[in-house]
Amino acid sequence: MSQWMRDDLQQLRAAGLLRRRRRLASGQGAEVRYRLADHVNFSSNDYLAYAGDERLARAAIRAVQRYGTGAGASALVSGYLPPLQALERDLAAWEDTEEALVFSSGFAGNLAVLSTLADRQDALFSDAYNHASLIDGCRLSRAAVYVYRHGDLGHLDELLRQHGPAARRRILVSDSVFSMDGDVADLPGLLRLARTHDALLVLDEAHATGVLGEHGRGLTDLLPENPYREDRLIKVGTLSKALGCQGGFVVGSRTLCRWLVNRARPYIFSTALAPAIAAAARRAVFLVGSEPQRRQHVLALAAHLREQLAALGLKVGPSVCQIVPVIVGEPDKAVALSRYLETKRLLVPAIRPPSVPPGTSRLRISLTAAHTEEDVQRLVEALRTS
Repeated sequence: MSQWMRDDLQQLRAAGLLRRRRRLASGQGAEVRYRLADHVNFSSNDYLAYAGDERLARAAIRAVQRYGTGAGASALVSGYLPPLQALERDLAAWEDTEEALVFSSGFAGNLAVLSTLADRQDALFSDAYNHASLIDGCRLSRAAVYVYRHGDLGHLDELLRQHGPAARRRILVSDSVFSMDGDVADLPGLLRLARTHDALLVLDEAHATGVLGEHGRGLTDLLPENPYREDRLIKVGTLSKALGCQGGFVVGSRTLCRWLVNRARPYIFSTALAPAIAAAARRAVFLVGSEPQRRQHVLALAAHLREQLAALGLKVGPSVCQIVPVIVGEPDKAVALSRYLETKRLLVPAIRPPSVPPGTSRLRISLTAAHTEEDVQRLVEALRTS
């Protein structure tokens, strides 16, 4: 067994695709300790800089002191403890839905929803750039899966007309913010197609939660009316990015959440979220609503960065949010550029296939509310001299 593994690793190394874990010597923040030196961190999804926030830490400490470190069992057995109950109530109120259901991760939430909603009688229609968790959820469902060109709703409509009528249920599947490009789905267009073809829409708001919209609820926050009232939208969010914690959640109707509790294997057979994490996440939900200046700051920084990078002639793609790619082409070029930036004490990850299509390897710059204009300018100057 070991030999074929070694052979596979050698092939990855030869193609410039071998991955290694980056060992930090500090917690998350705009500045982190790496290789005995402080680096400005442009590699984190901690978009609102809550992962190191003392207010979340204090909430977690209080929960540990009262409820211990672990939930002990699944929420269906004995793990549904008061901090998790309160978190779900607050998530539902924040999202303006009947109910919320918390999972161990956003990945688990996507697997649960898709593998439970659909089976061989159904058809799933998935954006080509969807996250791996959505792709794997589609595969686990055993439904027919039709992949439409990224953001191409004309192609989606064509596939729905061709393959939708024979299916028991039609389910559209999309990220809201696409994590490697920083562009957003046409949510009004997706909802129109869902109505036209009597389909459901599963929307993964992982990279939009906390950042987009007046209330920080994500892309759904930009719609003129509550999208859940027609019982057609199922939304998955995350606690592990802008909210600075860990876990994922699904929001929607009370019927949906209770059905998932009874049918979704990733929920039924997983230990419930630890009390400390639930308490910290609940605090983050409150702060997102009361501190809009954080998301305003990070989005303004991103707009400034895109403008500066475009002026250098760099390709930033269709980004409109806190994720800004610099597309360089081949994997070795992306890795070399990332390593050069490390010499300037800037952490910017190189993203290569299969995370992105061949020929589009890139730097993925993630901005957070803790970054400053000086941090951004330092990065721009380093790229100018690269």
